[in-house]
Amino acid sequence: MKTKEVTLITQGLPTSDGAGVKLTRYIGTPQLKALDPFLMLDFFESDNPDDYIAGFPAHPHRGFETVTYLLNGRMRHQDNQGNEGVVQPGGVQWMTAGKGVIHSEMPEQEKGLLQGFQLWINLPGHAKMSEPFYQDFLPESLPVEQQPNGSKIRVITGTTAQGTEGPVKTPYVNAVYFDVHLAAHSDFNQPLNDESQGFIFVIQGSLTIGNQGKIVKERQLAVLSKGTSLNLHSEENSRFLLIAGNPINEPIARSGPFVMNTQQQLKEAFDDYRNNRF
Repeated sequence: MKTKEVTLITQGLPTSDGAGVKLTRYIGTPQLKALDPFLMLDFFESDNPDDYIAGFPAHPHRGFETVTYLLNGRMRHQDNQGNEGVVQPGGVQWMTAGKGVIHSEMPEQEKGLLQGFQLWINLPGHAKMSEPFYQDFLPESLPVEQQPNGSKIRVITGTTAQGTEGPVKTPYVNAVYFDVHLAAHSDFNQPLNDESQGFIFVIQGSLTIGNQGKIVKERQLAVLSKGTSLNLHSEENSRFLLIAGNPINEPIARSGPFVMNTQQQLKEAFDDYRNNRF
Protein backbone atom coordinates (compact mmCIF):
# COMPACT_ATOMS: atom_id res chain seq x y z
CA MET A 1 0.00 0.00 0.00
CA LYS A 2 1.51 3.28 -1.14
CA THR A 3 1.19 6.13 1.36
CA LYS A 4 0.28 9.63 0.30
CA GLU A 5 2.96 12.15 1.25
CA VAL A 6 3.04 15.95 1.38
CA THR A 7 4.49 17.50 -1.79
CA LEU A 8 3.77 21.18 -1.06
CA ILE A 9 2.70 23.33 1.89
CA THR A 10 1.22 26.75 1.20
CA GLN A 11 0.12 29.60 3.47
CA GLY A 12 -2.25 31.02 0.87
CA LEU A 13 -2.48 34.53 -0.54
CA PRO A 14 -4.62 37.27 1.10
CA THR A 15 -6.93 38.89 -1.46
CA SER A 16 -10.53 39.98 -1.96
CA ASP A 17 -13.34 38.88 -4.24
CA GLY A 18 -17.00 39.55 -4.91
CA ALA A 19 -17.85 43.08 -3.77
CA GLY A 20 -14.75 43.29 -1.58
CA VAL A 21 -14.98 40.22 0.66
CA LYS A 22 -11.61 39.69 2.33
CA LEU A 23 -10.32 36.13 2.05
CA THR A 24 -7.23 33.97 1.65
CA ARG A 25 -6.80 32.07 -1.62
CA TYR A 26 -4.97 28.73 -1.40
CA ILE A 27 -5.59 27.26 -4.86
CA GLY A 28 -5.59 29.61 -7.83
CA THR A 29 -2.41 31.48 -6.85
CA PRO A 30 1.02 31.83 -8.48
CA GLN A 31 2.33 29.16 -6.07
CA LEU A 32 -0.53 26.72 -6.73
CA LYS A 33 -2.37 27.65 -9.93
CA ALA A 34 -4.62 24.56 -9.88
CA LEU A 35 -4.70 20.98 -8.63
CA ASP A 36 -6.71 19.09 -11.24
CA PRO A 37 -9.70 18.84 -10.86
CA PHE A 38 -9.61 21.68 -8.30
CA LEU A 39 -9.43 25.18 -9.75
CA MET A 40 -9.69 27.40 -6.68
CA LEU A 41 -9.96 27.26 -2.89
CA ASP A 42 -10.82 30.35 -0.87
CA PHE A 43 -11.02 30.57 2.93
CA PHE A 44 -12.90 33.50 4.44
CA GLU A 45 -12.85 34.29 8.14
CA SER A 46 -13.77 37.54 9.86
CA ASP A 47 -15.91 38.88 12.68
CA ASN A 48 -15.69 42.39 11.18
CA PRO A 49 -18.80 42.94 9.01
CA ASP A 50 -16.85 45.40 6.84
CA ASP A 51 -14.82 42.42 5.60
CA TYR A 52 -17.81 40.44 4.33
CA ILE A 53 -21.09 42.38 4.38
CA ALA A 54 -20.97 43.32 0.66
CA GLY A 55 -20.93 39.61 -0.20
CA PHE A 56 -20.93 38.18 -3.70
CA PRO A 57 -23.63 39.96 -5.75
CA ALA A 58 -25.11 38.39 -8.89
CA HIS A 59 -22.42 36.93 -11.18
CA PRO A 60 -22.29 34.17 -13.82
CA HIS A 61 -20.60 30.77 -13.93
CA ARG A 62 -20.19 28.20 -16.69
CA GLY A 63 -18.22 24.99 -17.05
CA PHE A 64 -17.46 23.96 -13.46
CA GLU A 65 -18.86 23.36 -9.96
CA THR A 66 -18.79 25.60 -6.89
CA VAL A 67 -18.88 24.21 -3.36
CA THR A 68 -19.70 26.48 -0.40
CA TYR A 69 -19.10 25.02 3.08
CA LEU A 70 -19.54 27.09 6.24
CA LEU A 71 -17.96 26.69 9.66
CA ASN A 72 -19.63 29.78 11.17
CA GLY A 73 -22.26 32.25 9.97
CA ARG A 74 -24.97 32.05 7.31
CA MET A 75 -25.00 32.78 3.56
CA ARG A 76 -28.07 33.15 1.35
CA HIS A 77 -27.80 32.07 -2.27
CA GLN A 78 -30.19 32.98 -5.09
CA ASP A 79 -30.03 32.39 -8.83
CA ASN A 80 -31.75 33.24 -12.09
CA GLN A 81 -33.42 29.81 -12.18
CA GLY A 82 -35.52 30.65 -9.10
CA ASN A 83 -33.42 28.63 -6.65
CA GLU A 84 -32.84 30.08 -3.19
CA GLY A 85 -31.55 28.81 0.13
CA VAL A 86 -29.39 29.51 3.18
CA VAL A 87 -26.11 27.72 3.88
CA GLN A 88 -25.62 27.17 7.62
CA PRO A 89 -22.60 26.09 9.71
CA GLY A 90 -21.85 22.48 8.83
CA GLY A 91 -24.07 22.71 5.76
CA VAL A 92 -23.03 22.66 2.12
CA GLN A 93 -24.17 23.94 -1.24
CA TRP A 94 -22.73 22.00 -4.18
CA MET A 95 -23.65 23.80 -7.42
CA THR A 96 -22.99 22.35 -10.86
CA ALA A 97 -23.05 25.46 -13.05
CA GLY A 98 -22.99 23.46 -16.28
CA LYS A 99 -24.07 25.54 -19.29
CA GLY A 100 -24.59 28.62 -17.19
CA VAL A 101 -26.14 30.14 -14.10
CA ILE A 102 -26.23 33.64 -12.62
CA HIS A 103 -26.26 33.58 -8.83
CA SER A 104 -25.48 35.61 -5.73
CA GLU A 105 -24.17 34.63 -2.31
CA MET A 106 -24.84 37.20 0.40
CA PRO A 107 -24.26 37.11 4.17
CA GLU A 108 -27.44 36.33 6.08
CA GLN A 109 -26.10 38.32 9.05
CA GLU A 110 -25.08 41.87 9.89
CA LYS A 111 -22.52 41.04 12.58
CA GLY A 112 -20.63 38.12 14.07
CA LEU A 113 -18.15 35.62 12.67
CA LEU A 114 -18.42 34.48 9.06
CA GLN A 115 -16.06 31.59 8.36
CA GLY A 116 -15.99 29.07 5.56
CA PHE A 117 -14.69 27.84 2.22
CA GLN A 118 -15.47 28.09 -1.45
CA LEU A 119 -14.05 25.42 -3.74
CA TRP A 120 -14.19 25.38 -7.54
CA ILE A 121 -14.12 21.96 -9.24
CA ASN A 122 -13.66 21.56 -12.98
CA LEU A 123 -16.11 19.64 -15.16
CA PRO A 124 -15.07 17.39 -18.07
CA GLY A 125 -15.77 18.75 -21.54
CA HIS A 126 -18.84 16.59 -22.11
CA ALA A 127 -20.49 18.01 -18.96
CA LYS A 128 -19.62 21.69 -19.32
CA MET A 129 -22.88 22.43 -21.16
CA SER A 130 -25.07 20.24 -18.95
CA GLU A 131 -28.12 21.61 -17.14
CA PRO A 132 -27.35 23.52 -13.90
CA PHE A 133 -27.86 21.35 -10.83
CA TYR A 134 -27.85 21.97 -7.08
CA GLN A 135 -27.16 19.70 -4.14
CA ASP A 136 -28.03 21.56 -0.92
CA PHE A 137 -27.68 19.84 2.44
CA LEU A 138 -28.47 21.15 5.90
CA PRO A 139 -26.00 20.24 8.68
CA GLU A 140 -28.34 17.63 10.14
CA SER A 141 -28.58 15.80 6.80
CA LEU A 142 -24.81 15.26 6.53
CA PRO A 143 -23.67 12.12 8.40
CA VAL A 144 -21.18 12.53 11.24
CA GLU A 145 -19.14 9.43 12.05
CA GLN A 146 -18.24 9.25 15.75
CA GLN A 147 -15.12 7.31 16.68
CA PRO A 148 -14.25 5.65 20.03
CA ASN A 149 -11.30 8.00 20.66
CA GLY A 150 -13.55 11.08 20.45
CA SER A 151 -12.70 11.94 16.86
CA LYS A 152 -15.52 12.64 14.40
CA ILE A 153 -15.87 13.00 10.63
CA ARG A 154 -18.57 15.02 8.88
CA VAL A 155 -18.93 13.31 5.50
CA ILE A 156 -20.06 15.54 2.63
CA THR A 157 -19.07 13.24 -0.21
CA GLY A 158 -17.01 10.06 -0.44
CA THR A 159 -16.86 7.08 1.91
CA THR A 160 -14.83 6.79 5.12
CA ALA A 161 -12.64 3.84 6.05
CA GLN A 162 -15.51 2.68 8.32
CA GLY A 163 -18.06 2.88 5.49
CA THR A 164 -19.91 6.13 6.24
CA GLU A 165 -20.99 7.63 2.91
CA GLY A 166 -21.72 11.28 2.18
CA PRO A 167 -24.91 12.27 0.32
CA VAL A 168 -23.39 14.55 -2.35
CA LYS A 169 -22.97 12.78 -5.69
CA THR A 170 -19.87 13.64 -7.75
CA PRO A 171 -19.88 11.32 -10.78
CA TYR A 172 -17.34 13.35 -12.77
CA VAL A 173 -14.44 13.38 -10.28
CA ASN A 174 -15.42 10.84 -7.58
CA ALA A 175 -14.69 13.44 -4.89
CA VAL A 176 -13.91 13.07 -1.20
CA TYR A 177 -14.82 15.97 1.10
CA PHE A 178 -14.48 15.33 4.85
CA ASP A 179 -14.48 17.73 7.81
CA VAL A 180 -12.47 15.89 10.46
CA HIS A 181 -12.18 16.64 14.19
CA LEU A 182 -9.20 14.59 15.37
CA ALA A 183 -8.76 14.00 19.09
CA ALA A 184 -5.36 14.60 20.69
CA HIS A 185 -2.85 11.72 20.39
CA SER A 186 -4.91 10.13 17.61
CA ASP A 187 -4.31 8.69 14.16
CA PHE A 188 -6.41 9.09 11.02
CA ASN A 189 -6.22 6.54 8.22
CA GLN A 190 -8.17 6.73 4.97
CA PRO A 191 -7.91 4.71 1.75
CA LEU A 192 -7.92 6.89 -1.37
CA ASN A 193 -7.78 6.34 -5.10
CA ASP A 194 -4.13 6.10 -6.21
CA GLU A 195 -4.72 8.50 -9.11
CA SER A 196 -6.66 11.06 -7.07
CA GLN A 197 -5.29 14.53 -6.45
CA GLY A 198 -5.92 15.78 -2.97
CA PHE A 199 -5.08 18.19 -0.21
CA ILE A 200 -5.54 18.83 3.48
CA PHE A 201 -6.44 22.20 4.97
CA VAL A 202 -5.72 22.52 8.71
CA ILE A 203 -8.45 24.56 10.40
CA GLN A 204 -7.14 24.06 13.93
CA GLY A 205 -4.12 22.42 15.55
CA SER A 206 -1.39 20.64 13.58
CA LEU A 207 -0.91 17.32 11.82
CA THR A 208 1.98 14.97 11.07
CA ILE A 209 1.36 13.43 7.66
CA GLY A 210 2.72 10.33 5.93
CA ASN A 211 5.82 8.23 6.43
CA GLN A 212 7.98 11.31 5.91
CA GLY A 213 6.36 12.98 8.92
CA LYS A 214 5.74 16.39 7.38
CA ILE A 215 4.16 18.76 9.91
CA VAL A 216 1.28 20.90 8.66
CA LYS A 217 0.11 23.73 10.90
CA GLU A 218 -3.06 25.74 11.38
CA ARG A 219 -4.19 27.70 8.29
CA GLN A 220 -1.82 25.79 6.02
CA LEU A 221 -2.78 23.71 2.98
CA ALA A 222 -0.82 20.54 2.20
CA VAL A 223 -0.89 19.04 -1.30
CA LEU A 224 -0.77 15.23 -1.29
CA SER A 225 1.11 12.89 -3.60
CA LYS A 226 -0.39 9.91 -5.36
CA GLY A 227 -0.93 6.87 -3.18
CA THR A 228 -3.63 4.53 -1.94
CA SER A 229 -3.55 5.40 1.76
CA LEU A 230 -3.51 8.61 3.80
CA ASN A 231 -2.06 8.24 7.28
CA LEU A 232 -1.68 11.12 9.72
CA HIS A 233 -1.33 11.81 13.43
CA SER A 234 -2.08 14.69 15.76
CA GLU A 235 -0.66 15.33 19.21
CA GLU A 236 -3.34 17.96 19.93
CA ASN A 237 -7.03 18.38 19.24
CA SER A 238 -7.10 19.28 15.56
CA ARG A 239 -9.58 19.95 12.78
CA PHE A 240 -8.98 19.68 9.06
CA LEU A 241 -10.60 19.28 5.67
CA LEU A 242 -9.62 16.33 3.49
CA ILE A 243 -10.54 16.96 -0.14
CA ALA A 244 -9.61 14.75 -3.10
CA GLY A 245 -10.83 13.93 -6.59
CA ASN A 246 -9.84 12.26 -9.84
CA PRO A 247 -8.04 14.54 -12.30
CA ILE A 248 -9.87 15.37 -15.53
CA ASN A 249 -6.71 15.74 -17.65
CA GLU A 250 -8.20 18.08 -20.25
CA PRO A 251 -7.07 21.47 -21.57
CA ILE A 252 -8.32 24.42 -19.52
CA ALA A 253 -9.36 27.74 -21.03
CA ARG A 254 -10.27 30.02 -18.16
CA SER A 255 -11.31 33.64 -17.84
CA GLY A 256 -13.10 35.17 -14.87
CA PRO A 257 -16.22 33.13 -14.05
CA PHE A 258 -15.97 30.76 -17.03
CA VAL A 259 -13.88 27.57 -17.34
CA MET A 260 -13.98 25.80 -20.70
CA ASN A 261 -11.66 23.69 -22.87
CA THR A 262 -10.93 26.16 -25.70
CA GLN A 263 -10.65 29.90 -26.29
CA GLN A 264 -13.56 29.68 -28.76
CA GLN A 265 -15.77 28.18 -26.05
CA LEU A 266 -14.75 31.01 -23.72
CA LYS A 267 -15.72 33.56 -26.35
CA GLU A 268 -19.08 31.85 -26.74
CA ALA A 269 -19.59 31.94 -22.95
CA PHE A 270 -19.02 35.71 -22.83
CA ASP A 271 -21.26 36.20 -25.88
CA ASP A 272 -24.05 34.12 -24.35
CA TYR A 273 -23.82 36.02 -21.06
CA ARG A 274 -23.84 39.44 -22.74
CA ASN A 275 -26.83 38.41 -24.84
CA ASN A 276 -28.87 37.13 -21.89
CA ARG A 277 -28.68 33.47 -22.91
CA PHE A 278 -27.87 32.19 -19.39
